[in-house]
Amino acid sequence: MNNEGTMKSFMKGAVLLTIAGFIVKLLSAVYRVPFQNLVGDQGFYIYQQVYPFIAIFGIWTSYGFAVAISKLLADTSESAHRSILRIAFVYVAVISISVFVLLFFGAELLAGWMGDAQLGRLLRVGAFAVLLMAPLAILKGFFQSRNNMAPVAYAQIIEQGLRVSVILVGTWIVVSRGFSLYAAGQMAMLGAVVGGLGAMVVLLFYFRSHVAFLKQHSTIQIWSIVKKMTIISLSVSMSSLILMLFQLVDSFMVFRLLEENGIVQSIAMEQKGIYDRGQPLVQFGILIATSLTLAIVPLVARTSRKKNGRSADMYVRLAFRVSFLFAVAAAIGLTLMMPYVNETLFQTHEQSWTLIIFSWQIIWMSLLLIITAMLHGFGKVRVPAVLLLLGLLVKISSNWLLLPIWGVMGAAVAGNIGLAVIVVGLVFYFKKVWPLQFAPLSYYAWLFGAVSAMSVVVLGWSLVADGYVFNELSSRISAAFTTMTAIPLGAVVFMAIVAKSRIITEKEWYIIPFGRKLATLQLAINSKKIGEKR
Repeated sequence: MNNEGTMKSFMKGAVLLTIAGFIVKLLSAVYRVPFQNLVGDQGFYIYQQVYPFIAIFGIWTSYGFAVAISKLLADTSESAHRSILRIAFVYVAVISISVFVLLFFGAELLAGWMGDAQLGRLLRVGAFAVLLMAPLAILKGFFQSRNNMAPVAYAQIIEQGLRVSVILVGTWIVVSRGFSLYAAGQMAMLGAVVGGLGAMVVLLFYFRSHVAFLKQHSTIQIWSIVKKMTIISLSVSMSSLILMLFQLVDSFMVFRLLEENGIVQSIAMEQKGIYDRGQPLVQFGILIATSLTLAIVPLVARTSRKKNGRSADMYVRLAFRVSFLFAVAAAIGLTLMMPYVNETLFQTHEQSWTLIIFSWQIIWMSLLLIITAMLHGFGKVRVPAVLLLLGLLVKISSNWLLLPIWGVMGAAVAGNIGLAVIVVGLVFYFKKVWPLQFAPLSYYAWLFGAVSAMSVVVLGWSLVADGYVFNELSSRISAAFTTMTAIPLGAVVFMAIVAKSRIITEKEWYIIPFGRKLATLQLAINSKKIGEKR
């Protein structure tokens, strides 16, 4: 009974964090669209140049360190918790202050390396968000160690909600009053500070009833805690950091290389801004993989340590099959609809081929997130970390080679090459660690059939809709109606074939976040099929 209650509590907490994580990722992907519409491609370029600096440190501390602290607290007696939290706070605070000093006082230097001196103003504002990371990491880690996920989930939603609100409302005020695009970028950076403050207030509110435990004290080895915390935090957050690190590489390379190859500064800014439109599309495309990582991977870690009960193999195969299924559908759907999606969301259809290539990172990122997280569940962190660093080096070298030839399209190709190297290496390593078949050949055959049927329907309808049905409307309105009708139509065709094939069973759908409705749909389709046979 005790184990059953613990598992039920664990599952409830996992579901709550999954929902919160989904909402946060959705907001993170969606807010960039109205923001780009407010500031245009140059304004979007300004924001995207600086955003990775803050995001990388935020992911490492408030996510990676929170998990590390949670694990250390869970693995030690309660009498040692005060010492661990004190060491963790001092350690993360030292890192936070160091990064703050680098960003605030080194703003001009970093901006100069990016080729745009005015970006220093944004770096200084964003630097203040870094100072909040230590208390956020400690508080999140504390609640997670006690399997009390509600405060963490609420804090994540409040943080992102405030951040997005400040970015959009603040940017609208700045732009409408005629201030510069760099001022709009500063307002967007301020959103991260306000969001962090909001999250800290929420977590402190819940923490007030736990203050008494801080009176406990025990002696503990400082270096041992620091070492474990560093290793765990980096290994946990590395897969989430890779997309941000790729963005950081682009911040330093794309604009500068475009200018060095003879493109006028204003045009180079616009080109980089258009290229950055791919970021929210990829973020939206990997939502399924992110949700699966949060929900299924902890189950893999728990079941892999058990000698009896459900095998971890089932969860491993399920995570791969569902992630790959939706990643392929999203990448092909965007390939077919990109000119319409581009114009609908971002006002023009410029560089649609670049964004098509960029969007194929959805497949690589989905697999990367799932496989690295599962390897971490098995305690394998060193090889995945090496592969991620290798992929980053491939991205940098590919940028140097391809940007002068193909411009921003070269950067998109470079991103795919870097991620492909990581994923291929991860698959080979995973097979070595755990030699199982991710999916049978019939899975790939049905998936090919489903995306083929979806492609025919989507392409056919989009040509008819754009050429005849909505051709009397303005270009952007026509693109919007074509997008809003073609995508649901394609999704229905795709899911109908997947449901008929049963390549994901009804029981498996029930394990997946938000999978209950898909299981019900699949049962309805197949029961009709059985009834017809009778």
